[in-house]
Amino acid sequence: MGKKIRVLIIDDSASVRQTLTSVLAADPAIEVIGTASDPFMAAKRIQEDIPDVITLDVEMPRMDGITFLRKIMAQRPIPVVMCSSLTEAGSETLLQALEAGAVDIIVKPRIGAADYLAESGMRICEVVKSAAQARIGSGRSARRPVGGASPQAKLTADAVLPPPTGKAMARTTEMVVCVGASTGGTEALREMLEQLPGNAPGIVIVQHMPEKFTAAFARRLNGLCEMEIKEAEDGDTVLRGHVLIAPGDRHMLLERQGARYYVSVKSGPLVSRHRPSVDVLFRSAARSAGANAMGVIMTGMGDDGARGMEEMHQAGALTIAQDEASSVVFGMPKEAIARGGVDRIVPLDQIAREILAQDRRR
Repeated sequence: MGKKIRVLIIDDSASVRQTLTSVLAADPAIEVIGTASDPFMAAKRIQEDIPDVITLDVEMPRMDGITFLRKIMAQRPIPVVMCSSLTEAGSETLLQALEAGAVDIIVKPRIGAADYLAESGMRICEVVKSAAQARIGSGRSARRPVGGASPQAKLTADAVLPPPTGKAMARTTEMVVCVGASTGGTEALREMLEQLPGNAPGIVIVQHMPEKFTAAFARRLNGLCEMEIKEAEDGDTVLRGHVLIAPGDRHMLLERQGARYYVSVKSGPLVSRHRPSVDVLFRSAARSAGANAMGVIMTGMGDDGARGMEEMHQAGALTIAQDEASSVVFGMPKEAIARGGVDRIVPLDQIAREILAQDRRR
């Protein structure tokens, strides 16, 4: 067993502090070193003992979580995971937190809901472990991975994908860009999409985010980028100049009917410990689009998307991985590279250029 990830929980609700403590303490790679009911108590705890990761409530007395987050990032950057209720209004605030330097988002566990708690508890622990490996602050100095617990058993995308119907259809004039990202992906996606013109190829994205937050994320990007961006709905057509983002807590598959590509949005089990799963999108793209697709895997912890990218590569798609230097967490790209499914490894600021170059080549 390696060194445990030391976590400080900041929340004004005693019941939430207790539940989060129980969830995190159940993971052998995590140790809760303390709790605080507001940022002032938390500041004193941090002076005494610096945690590896902080979970931070948004709404608290005396000082709100966003203000405290900005102070942490300005004075002593520590990986911060924002914790919020599952509301549309809260999702807008949490996007501000991600802009201010938060690593990721978790939803407050529903106390007493055993089935929900088991699944949400898995995500909470995964996010905290990802945060512990994140590169934060202006220097983006790499953090040494901590914690030595074995990963939990995972379902593959076969649990969601329909049986294959044969080879992908022949090359068409349009290509579809399939993108997967996790920890650090919200800001990385913004940077990439802001560089693309309004007539860029159609893009479908899986970003690991909780339910409710993907709609607000899509609206934010739509206001910043030239392309039209929305949260995907079942049956949406993939069109040039448009971006579809998988809704939180739903898988998204790429399908084809004649010359038309569209997405199928469905429920299902966690795949690679995620819903939506990058593997589900990538493997469906390999089957439905083949060489008409382009795969892009970006910052994030774990191996979600690695198998799917390998299948896209084998089906003739061009595959791109974000490089280590520009990744907040070089987990998902690293695993995809290790499987041999990546054609090119490029910095974040060159991914948009690769997409446009491939479009011109076609």
